[in-house]
Amino acid sequence: MFDLKELERAHEIVGQAVPQTPAHAWPLLGDRLGADVVVKHENHTPTSAFKVRGGLVYLDRLKRERPNTPGIISATRGNHGQSLAFAASRHGVPVTIYVPHGNSVEQNRAIRGFGAELVEYGEDFQAAREEAYRRAETNGLEIVPAFHPDLVLGVATYALELLRKARDLDVLYVPIGQGSGICGCILARDLLGLKTEIVGVQSTEAPSYALSFAAGAVVTTKTSNTRADGVATRIPDADAVAIICKGASRVLQVTDDEIASAMRAYWTDTHNLAEGAGAAALAAALQEKKKLQGKRVGLVLSGGNIDFDRFRHWLGPDAVTADQRAMT
Repeated sequence: MFDLKELERAHEIVGQAVPQTPAHAWPLLGDRLGADVVVKHENHTPTSAFKVRGGLVYLDRLKRERPNTPGIISATRGNHGQSLAFAASRHGVPVTIYVPHGNSVEQNRAIRGFGAELVEYGEDFQAAREEAYRRAETNGLEIVPAFHPDLVLGVATYALELLRKARDLDVLYVPIGQGSGICGCILARDLLGLKTEIVGVQSTEAPSYALSFAAGAVVTTKTSNTRADGVATRIPDADAVAIICKGASRVLQVTDDEIASAMRAYWTDTHNLAEGAGAAALAAALQEKKKLQGKRVGLVLSGGNIDFDRFRHWLGPDAVTADQRAMT
């Protein structure tokens, strides 16, 4: 999809707007897992999520190669929309973002805050996505899919930062939404010639990529009812599935209770706020705790965008039992 020179150039583009995010070793997380743990803090970008990197690279190419584009349009549950709105505002490009009804109120406010027109449509991401494609055709706008080579190139810059700093990681856990993050990690690892295992993470309530990995081909699901909206995908991208099948070691499924426990662990052990998808990697590592003893483990905290009320709901009394189980 790209070579190391292109990835380094993308890192320069991203760096004009996004300083390198930290990769911290957290002793309390290490004690919890019995491993040496390094967390890549993509919750520390200007949009509080890794997706902004892809938006910046996509808009950079758009302005260079298609400067007369009247505007862009896409669908999102939040972070992808913030990414495009943030990047488009830097280039003066109009942007329209579709979200499903019931989407995070605070995500919607942030998308509007970065200058996008926001439209609520449909009951889930797929319905909003299909309507965005229809409007793109009707209004002559450029549709930005959730998975695209420029988006992967952009988000791969976080993997470049992490893997150059921690070249000796035994395993890296990465959440999967539409696949750009894990594909970026796989491609960056291969370009750097490293042997790090890369493990994808999905919700048990939205396991389309996990099922696709097991089948070696695209498998769709009828629902995606996880509360972790950043990984609520029903229809995987075929190109992403091909890269994941070739380059990932496995794709794990975690429950919403396990994700809630991981969110609590991030807060108590590091005082970092993680959204559901952002905590999924830690949830998977806790699931595999026994096999990680003494290893060097990387976790991608992909984002921290979560409404306060949703955060309280995630970490309410029902989460305590699962949290106690994770500690045993």
